Amino acid sequence: MPSPLISIVIPTCNRPDLLQRAIASVMAQTFTAWEILVVINGSDTVTAVTLEQIQDKRLQWLQIAEAGASHARNAGVNAANTDWIAFLDDDDEWLPEKLEKQWKLVKNNSAQYSIISSQLIARTPKGDFVRPRRFPGDRESISDYLLGRTSFFQGEGLVQTSTILTQRQLLLQVPFRQLPKHQDWDWMLRALSASDVQLKFVPEVLAIWYLEEKRRSVSSQVNWQHSLTWIRQNRALVTPQAYAAFLLVEVGSQAAQSRVRSQFIPLLKEAFQQGKPNAIVLLLYLAMWLLPIETRRSIRAKLTRRSAQSHSEPQSIPMAIVERIN
Repeated sequence: MPSPLISIVIPTCNRPDLLQRAIASVMAQTFTAWEILVVINGSDTVTAVTLEQIQDKRLQWLQIAEAGASHARNAGVNAANTDWIAFLDDDDEWLPEKLEKQWKLVKNNSAQYSIISSQLIARTPKGDFVRPRRFPGDRESISDYLLGRTSFFQGEGLVQTSTILTQRQLLLQVPFRQLPKHQDWDWMLRALSASDVQLKFVPEVLAIWYLEEKRRSVSSQVNWQHSLTWIRQNRALVTPQAYAAFLLVEVGSQAAQSRVRSQFIPLLKEAFQQGKPNAIVLLLYLAMWLLPIETRRSIRAKLTRRSAQSHSEPQSIPMAIVERIN
């Protein structure tokens, strides 16, 4: 058995069935030089019993006091025995060639650090969607790519945590921060603002991201104040366009959902004073406040079907690697 080259960090708590699916997808990898570090986040005897039944020396686990997913990821990074880290959420899974295809890009580093991602299938109760729908432009900032909007459709730009392969040293220098929301965006913005860091994509679907409507997660919780605080604290890491887009689309949608009508004008005013909203962002903002959610979903479904008839989704690109160097 080859020595491990990649440590796979899987945070979990009280979801042994989902965890077993995630682990099975690692066991099925065509690339076999890995170790799994399952981090049990809090009191959870059932998961520990489940892991003890898996007979594979490459599987290790540790238990920490309940402290949130970010601390669990950091604990896994600290315990890792390799120079490269891949993350896998316990409710996601990988396709068999995920690590093999990403590892091929490791040898082509032109920067000190690389963050390697891929496309994925976003699996929802309404169907499967390939994300991201596009990759960063040659000179596009990471904040515009992740937070900005150039179309009415969701899923434009995405670097989902279960697709990430990166160096342990970068994660030690830029650890995840425990936040009420937006931990993944927070880490990407801070990591790619560091010197000599490169973002690469394998332009293929290599993972499945399960988005269950009834499953409670940090990202699904509505709290517009947390989102507003986060973007204000990270103003220096985003462009004016990204700031306005996040403020109106992300914070605005949550405030509208919470029916906090008093925030309609202040958010709009801040977007113009501190950012540069484009026409699409402004139209989305108005729709969120003026149209019922079911009406918006109906309109989005019709536009999506029309778009799918005229364009294949996602737009495939004729290059093996899409990369952006900071």
